[in-house]
Amino acid sequence: MLIALVLVFVIAYVAIALEHPLKINKSASALIGAGLLWTIYAMATADHHVVTHQLGESLMATAQIIFFLMGAMTIVEVVDAHNGFEVITRRIRTQQLSTLMWLVGFVTFFLSALLDNLTTTIVMVSLMRKLLSNHADRLFFAGIIVIAANSGGAWSPIGDVTTTMLWIGGQITSMSIITSVFVPSVVSLLVPLTITAYVLRGRPVVAPAHLDIDHGLKTSEFESKAMLFLGLGILVAVPAFKTITHLPPYLGILFGLGILWLVGDLIHRNQANEYKNHLTLAHALSRIDMSSLVFFIGILLAVATLEHTHILSALAQWLDQTLGRLDIIVLVIGLVSAVVDNVPLVAASMGMNDLAKYPTDHFLWHFLAYSAGTGGSILIIGSAAGVAAMGLEKIDFLWYVRKISGLALIGYLAGAGTYLLQYQLIH
Repeated sequence: MLIALVLVFVIAYVAIALEHPLKINKSASALIGAGLLWTIYAMATADHHVVTHQLGESLMATAQIIFFLMGAMTIVEVVDAHNGFEVITRRIRTQQLSTLMWLVGFVTFFLSALLDNLTTTIVMVSLMRKLLSNHADRLFFAGIIVIAANSGGAWSPIGDVTTTMLWIGGQITSMSIITSVFVPSVVSLLVPLTITAYVLRGRPVVAPAHLDIDHGLKTSEFESKAMLFLGLGILVAVPAFKTITHLPPYLGILFGLGILWLVGDLIHRNQANEYKNHLTLAHALSRIDMSSLVFFIGILLAVATLEHTHILSALAQWLDQTLGRLDIIVLVIGLVSAVVDNVPLVAASMGMNDLAKYPTDHFLWHFLAYSAGTGGSILIIGSAAGVAAMGLEKIDFLWYVRKISGLALIGYLAGAGTYLLQYQLIH
């Protein structure tokens, strides 16, 4: 049974990693993998009540992450529908490419911590298409945006799916991850940002001849600002809600979603249906990336079978015996996350290392959050942010390897070194 489970998981994993060449959506691979793994496990186990109970436990843990992500994604869609992000992005104006690079890098870094790295990348890359006419310049900016978005998401409990998984799973707490990973994340951005800004020094910003920022019905300034600040306020308040009430984060995000829905209906209650239809929460729910949510369901349930059959614990023991050092193991996981999706990597790491051995806010979990979050920047396919930028600007894989991967790798290693040095000084 164990050989069959490992074989099925590896095949599903390879199919997920080769999504683009195979032209098979990774959600399909994840769901088929999860279905096959649980079927094999159930057929090979005599006590079906145990399997059913374990499946229920895994589904509960998975549902908490999915409900949280669904609520956060819907809030972001509502803010975007109200042109809320333009309140921030339209203030980014400068005549020098190097200055613009610094502005874009830091806006992306902090915006990613509040939203998530995927949404922030889409917003910022779209903004660059309105500010820069030269495609070569836009490619460089897109590369730095990917690095900044992943670095910004790593230190926030709501900034990256993997960090959110660790937060909801009880491996990290919100204030602890912020205080321990913030400085390394800044360093992982500063190094490539400094090099790129130096290369672009003295070059002027060449704006497109026809600046078109209209993308449909425009909302009023009040509506845009109200939904932006309310939406961001809800996202920021969720960690505080969890700390004060000790209730799970998904309840806080769903509570906030209800507040946003109520305020939106009150603001638009006297407007015509044809104007307000695309601004409603119901419309936002239809626009969220359900494919990604389904992928998370599939991969988390698939990894759960390896956890329940003790395959992951055996793998953890093998890594301990082979590599010996926890920091080296986590560094390798970060490098591997540049090649394969970091969600199953982190899910597997959570299954391999239980909280009894590595309690909440242990060195392992904080360093894993940093490494899995920022390591994905090394290759364009290593993160959701990179894949989004690749699609928006038609970035060539080999171009990214030649121009951006080295910068991302230097930043990743510099940030990792900073984290290890900081940890030694504090502890």
